[in-house]
Amino acid sequence: MPELPEVETVRRGLTPYLQHRRIAAATVREPRLRWPILAELPAKLAGRRVERIDRRGKYLIVVLDSGDRVILHLGMSGRILVLEPSVPLRKHDHVDWTLDSGRIMRFHDPRRFGAMLWWPAAETEHLLLRGMGPEPFSDAFDGDYLFRLSRGRSAAVKSFVMDGRIVVGAGNIYATEALFRAGIRPTRAAGKLTRADCTRLAAHIREVLAEAVELGGTTLRDFAGADGASGYFQQALSVYGRDGEPCRVCASPIRRIVIGQRSSFYCTRCQR
Repeated sequence: MPELPEVETVRRGLTPYLQHRRIAAATVREPRLRWPILAELPAKLAGRRVERIDRRGKYLIVVLDSGDRVILHLGMSGRILVLEPSVPLRKHDHVDWTLDSGRIMRFHDPRRFGAMLWWPAAETEHLLLRGMGPEPFSDAFDGDYLFRLSRGRSAAVKSFVMDGRIVVGAGNIYATEALFRAGIRPTRAAGKLTRADCTRLAAHIREVLAEAVELGGTTLRDFAGADGASGYFQQALSVYGRDGEPCRVCASPIRRIVIGQRSSFYCTRCQR
């Protein structure tokens, strides 16, 4: 599933093509995504201008000139591409937005776990976004915040930072890499972290995610950006997926364990 850096890459890629463009028409070929596409969506979109594209966690939010919004989610294998109208349809091309530029924004989703949801302007809050933690790049997220929320927590620190109610965007790969850079073993109880640990960890979560955004994310399966290009952060991974290989810092073997049903990787010497 695409994580925050992949989704932010898509947002950045879509913005030059969609922002301030009118949607001339919308075509829905398959409404049965994770949640059914509203039957009235094409009529609601026709003639509307895109003001901007926001992001909250893994959700893209297309803000229209009417104040209404459309929430987009890529699910497990979704892709959003901007194409010339001459590009032939493929299987699983479920939705097209035809823009006044003549280009088409196409939603492609083989597994149909993605979403395209209408969010009326009158609704100030959406159920999917309720209860989410702060964005990792916001002022609300820092070491003091992590330290305060971690007190009394017995859960492994990796599970703690992957909890979207704590902070959004620290997915499996990025939490693994941030913990390595912070020198913290992923199995340590969150409540045992010191304030200094939390300060380092918060800084490295931001650092890892920022690097991943600049490199277009981490392509492990079928993700690609809005222009069809794959991400390159996987080339910079220090521990994730490197079970048995030497640590790039101390040459000790990288170990793989399972935490919360997710593979975790760490250096037995560098991380305490």
